[in-house]
Amino acid sequence: MLFVIIGHDGPDGARLRPLVRQAHLDNLRPLVEQGKVVLAGPFTDGSGSLIVIDVQDEAQARAFANSDPYVTRGVFETVEVKPFRRVFPD
Repeated sequence: MLFVIIGHDGPDGARLRPLVRQAHLDNLRPLVEQGKVVLAGPFTDGSGSLIVIDVQDEAQARAFANSDPYVTRGVFETVEVKPFRRVFPD
């Protein structure tokens, strides 16, 4: 199943992001290597980031989101996890 993870930066997000970035990318790498990351990246307005992952269920998506270094080390103030249905491209 596809899930969208939207991380909303907290007040210290811009300052913390470069310090935590490598840990965040290292955390994503296993899912990337398994072909589970559909896309990921920051919003260009500096408000946060988006990750689309393909995992078994919402519990797994939430566990991944909550363990992300951007969450555990204060870059994100809030995180949304939403099930997603791809329509395009087929």
